[in-house]
Amino acid sequence: MDVATLPTVNAILNATSAALLIVGYLCIRRRKVTGHKICMLSAFVTSSLFLTSYLILRYYAGMTRFTGQGWIRPVYFTILTSHTLLAAGIVPLVLITLSRALRGRFDRHARIARWTLPLWLYVSVTGVLVYWILYRLYPHG
Repeated sequence: MDVATLPTVNAILNATSAALLIVGYLCIRRRKVTGHKICMLSAFVTSSLFLTSYLILRYYAGMTRFTGQGWIRPVYFTILTSHTLLAAGIVPLVLITLSRALRGRFDRHARIARWTLPLWLYVSVTGVLVYWILYRLYPHG
């Protein structure tokens, strides 16, 4: 696989993770515990694959400069900043949430999942949005 394809792969992984999070949430709301478990574990694996791919991309390709000008520039950097800060914070939150579920501490799992889900979903969706703005609307090449 060429490093140039990794941004698109990363966007697909983020979108897949977001979809799995939504379906997993809907499953637990309908008391479909097995479906919830499968979706959330799949979202964790997908997000882990994303993180690995992202680190490989950054190692080999470095950072990508945003070339947009005008009103989109502050919009892009606002989205990017919130995405980056929350992405750094979501990793331990996901690990704690997952750990509590795997240990059967469902009351504590549910309490933290109320925070983890919307933040994780935000990070996944804004990851796709950052990709779209950076590589599709304002490509650098």
